[in-house]
Amino acid sequence: MSTITEKIARLLALAESPYEAEAQAALLRARRLMAEHKLRPEDITPQAAKRVIKECVGISSTKLSTPWAVNLSNIIAEHYCCRSFMSKRKGHKTVEIGFVGLEEDFMACKLAFCYAHDCVMSRCKGIKKELSHCYTAATIRQMCNSYGWGFCSGLSAAFKAQTERHQEWGLVMVVPKEVVEKTAAMKTVTYAQPSATAWSQQYANLGYKDGQEFDPAHRLKGAKEQNVAQSA
Repeated sequence: MSTITEKIARLLALAESPYEAEAQAALLRARRLMAEHKLRPEDITPQAAKRVIKECVGISSTKLSTPWAVNLSNIIAEHYCCRSFMSKRKGHKTVEIGFVGLEEDFMACKLAFCYAHDCVMSRCKGIKKELSHCYTAATIRQMCNSYGWGFCSGLSAAFKAQTERHQEWGLVMVVPKEVVEKTAAMKTVTYAQPSATAWSQQYANLGYKDGQEFDPAHRLKGAKEQNVAQSA
């Protein structure tokens, strides 16, 4: 192995660490190095080690409550060489969000999506707390959804700008054929983005800004430092 592939292999080994923050940080770092050096998982591990994972990630969405979450999963899946899917029980309005991807891609995609979703939900919780005394629940829901849609737009713009800065990433930021074959017959679920009203546009703008600045490494670094402090 070359020096860089050995480094990535060590990071992937660290991804098996019992310390969650360390494992997550190692996995995301390995994913970034693979993109920078135009490497695929098969360049690091033997072909026989490839495994396609298809799993829901414990996050649900409805057209009324969090329609932006479906779009968020699509945006992140594309950037992490995965495909998103929605699992819906007949007669139910709620869909479960999941991803299909090679093992390393799937884990990195899941971590990034869950963190992004948590960031949006945390901000929406703050909006509800701040405005519950002066707006109806329906109005606040529209404000929160405007923020969520704005976050998706900002994140999409950030990914696009990143790809334009590193054009060679396009060579590896593709969905592997094993994943394409696995998802060929799957139906997709999407929700249309409504037009933001004048009073909710400010929340869409706030979401856009936060989406542009989103970086899962920030939380992982903080969590790792906290674990170190607790073990000292």
